[in-house]
Amino acid sequence: MHLLENIKEAFRSINSNLLRTILTALIVSIGIMSLVGILTAIDAIKASLNSTFASLGANSFEIKAKGYTNRFRRGGVQGKTYPAISYLQARQYKQQVGEQAKVGVSAFIAGAVEVKANGEKTNPNMQVVAGDENYLLIQSYNLQGGRAFSPTELETGTNVVIVGAEIKDKLFPGQSPLNQYIYMLGRRFLVVGELEKSGSSMGGGGADRLMLVPLETGNQLPRQRALTYDVKTATLDATQLTYLTGEATGIMRAVRHDALGQQDSFELERSDSLAGKLDALSGNLRIGGFLVGFITLLGASIALMNIMMVSVTERTREIGIRKAMGATALNIRQQFLIEAIVICVMGGTLGILLGVGMGNAISLFVGEGGFIVPWLWMTVGLIICVTVGLASGYYPASKAAGLDPIESLRFE
Repeated sequence: MHLLENIKEAFRSINSNLLRTILTALIVSIGIMSLVGILTAIDAIKASLNSTFASLGANSFEIKAKGYTNRFRRGGVQGKTYPAISYLQARQYKQQVGEQAKVGVSAFIAGAVEVKANGEKTNPNMQVVAGDENYLLIQSYNLQGGRAFSPTELETGTNVVIVGAEIKDKLFPGQSPLNQYIYMLGRRFLVVGELEKSGSSMGGGGADRLMLVPLETGNQLPRQRALTYDVKTATLDATQLTYLTGEATGIMRAVRHDALGQQDSFELERSDSLAGKLDALSGNLRIGGFLVGFITLLGASIALMNIMMVSVTERTREIGIRKAMGATALNIRQQFLIEAIVICVMGGTLGILLGVGMGNAISLFVGEGGFIVPWLWMTVGLIICVTVGLASGYYPASKAAGLDPIESLRFE
């Protein structure tokens, strides 16, 4: 008997024991679903978080004062803290960088603001941020309508505002918010721009709950404490990012009057370093997910081997008849191996489809990401299916191939 005839015989055997085949395939599909599902979920979550980090700009870095988030060194000794970056220092840094890159200066004004207009009011969870002319560009926020701040408005601190989509939908449903007035923080603001709807994968509302005012206007608004300024620098040329970070470090040291030999009073964080941290984290998650899926798949392979052993026992007389008709041990081994592989591939295909759906469904709980098709994990899943079929079916197939034809024919 040649290979094609063995394949046909394997399919005939599967068809004659359809219920057992379906149950066996389901065992394998559960194992493959857990493996592919976990890995797909990790990739989908990573893609969703990458879209969030993209708002920082692909080739940008942020400068912050050092010592605000880590006040204590190892051993409980209090570390040295440095004053926050002042408005004057931020302006000096921006001026000295010049045309080498785009520098955006912004300040967080308030994060629990209630906005009123047209007799309506929003929930008290809107964010007010003051920014300069480069803020929208560096944050990758796009205007749905209206315009950005004019140079005069930026210089004089005019009461104008650019609003997010959620604020527009709440206060101006079915109409344009442009040239309308809103009230917040005890002042009246003219709406000059509207941001595109962005959503958020971090649960904070993204740009949809944002109200952007000119930086000078933000300096005039009432507040309980001094503003902390964020300084972000971006370049269109990724190859210049390393050089630019060195230049920025030197400029900021001069602006902050850091003495020669003294450590930097600020820290510089590149956006691609965040992506690197995310890659490292997702890599560790993949290893953990693969181990969990592998353990589940190991249980499925043991169950498959047990069922194949039962099948060999039930078909002992059939094996004896085939050997008496001239079938070799190789023919018998091939038949049972092919049968095990076909069952695994059937179950694995179902498991891959369920795993892809499950992984993308899990990612929806983290954020708004597009549906991804993990071709790599689908291919790996199919390869594993064949491997599991070979591993689980080899011993039963070898046992079947080694049966004595005379004793097999006597088997009842």
